[in-house]
Amino acid sequence: MYHMLTYLHWLYLLVIAAVIILMIRKREVVIPCIAGTFCIGFAYGGGSIIGGAQAVFNAMMAAGADLFDIMLVIALMVSMLKALAGMGADKIMISPAARLIKKPAVAYWILALIMYIASTFFWPTPATALVGTILIPIAVKAGLKPMAACIAINLAGHGMALSGDLVLQGAPSITAGAAGVEIGAVLRSGSTFAFITGAVALILSFILNRKDIFGEKAEAAAQNRPAEEEKAAEGSPGYARFFAGAVPVIFLIIIIRMILGSYVEGIAKIYGGGATALLGGTAALIMVAATAADAKKDCLEKVVGYLREGLLFSINIFAPVIPIAGFFMLGSPGNAPAILGEGAPGLLFELGTALANALPLGALPLAVGIVLIGAITGLDGSGFSGLPLIGALAGSLAVPAGLDPAILAGLGQTAAIWVGGGCLSAWSFGAVASAGVAGVPAADLVSKNLVPVIAGLIISTLAAVLMM
Repeated sequence: MYHMLTYLHWLYLLVIAAVIILMIRKREVVIPCIAGTFCIGFAYGGGSIIGGAQAVFNAMMAAGADLFDIMLVIALMVSMLKALAGMGADKIMISPAARLIKKPAVAYWILALIMYIASTFFWPTPATALVGTILIPIAVKAGLKPMAACIAINLAGHGMALSGDLVLQGAPSITAGAAGVEIGAVLRSGSTFAFITGAVALILSFILNRKDIFGEKAEAAAQNRPAEEEKAAEGSPGYARFFAGAVPVIFLIIIIRMILGSYVEGIAKIYGGGATALLGGTAALIMVAATAADAKKDCLEKVVGYLREGLLFSINIFAPVIPIAGFFMLGSPGNAPAILGEGAPGLLFELGTALANALPLGALPLAVGIVLIGAITGLDGSGFSGLPLIGALAGSLAVPAGLDPAILAGLGQTAAIWVGGGCLSAWSFGAVASAGVAGVPAADLVSKNLVPVIAGLIISTLAAVLMM
């Protein structure tokens, strides 16, 4: 249905343009989003300052309510990992992979595989600390140069795993909510494009960096690593070995159960919020059990410390996302009434409808456009801050054009996170974390990633056009 555009629509569009320009210039966009929300609330309320201030709070409240379950499950996962690290079980979990790392080419792919698996369950940043600090020195001794090792863990973790987000489902939940589609649909399309982009990027990086992969052994790069990182699990207490074996088995059982629920009739499906609750609750129980086994009489205090670390980590990631998400949720017809009041229009959706009626939008221009917008939003170094915009645009543009909004949303999500999650933004935490554990410059990492990642996104865009 076509909606007559008003000054509110143009004001909203003006703020979006300002946000995109600032992102291109690598500036933070929290202030423009808060100011934009206030201005929309002020104008919608007939010039009411009170209405503007209330809109700012309501928008953040709506965004926080939508994001809190994801923030909490990430916090609990990190807290669990901290508890396992306290007893040394984290190193024991990863140590079997060391037996497989004998040649540099094998080391590259083993690092990528282990990093993908760990990032899928534990989130890429803590997984980078776990996999990088333990396995990179082993890979370096096998002949893999630090830069090649860094590329492997970065592309697999902050690229392929984070953009697909199969287990924690933080990214698809944000994108799907803004697009107004089922999370399962975005999860399927997003994971498909994440895998395509990751496969192309990893293979192309392997080819382009053959000198680093098949070069001379670089044992000197590992000399500055703490000695304890290179020690095996010898001397660890029995309960640490128990948890090191039990935790992967428990999560593997959970994943199998989720898969069975999706494909076997008669077994209840577990996905979305149910999957998040199961993973978060399991992580909390493991954290408590591990802390009790390790700290014993001090476990009551230790658990609080681990929870605090996990929550601080999660809040640090999502704090800037909340006001940005709040502004873009303002443009969705499903969220606008809760922010501005009953009867409030979905400004962004109506802008999209007007654009669809004015231009002959097809699969190719929409796919290219959503990738470019996703890449631009990723320039802020977050990867997540642009997901509400990506979802809202996908929902508002795809439906009038007769295309699948979930496919468009999944494609935009992939582009936003590959750029902003830490593969093409040297200032992002993902790039800094990956480069830090490998001992290489973050700018050099991004430079090495540029061609492989862009090639992967191009292939994913073509695949999306065919799927739509």
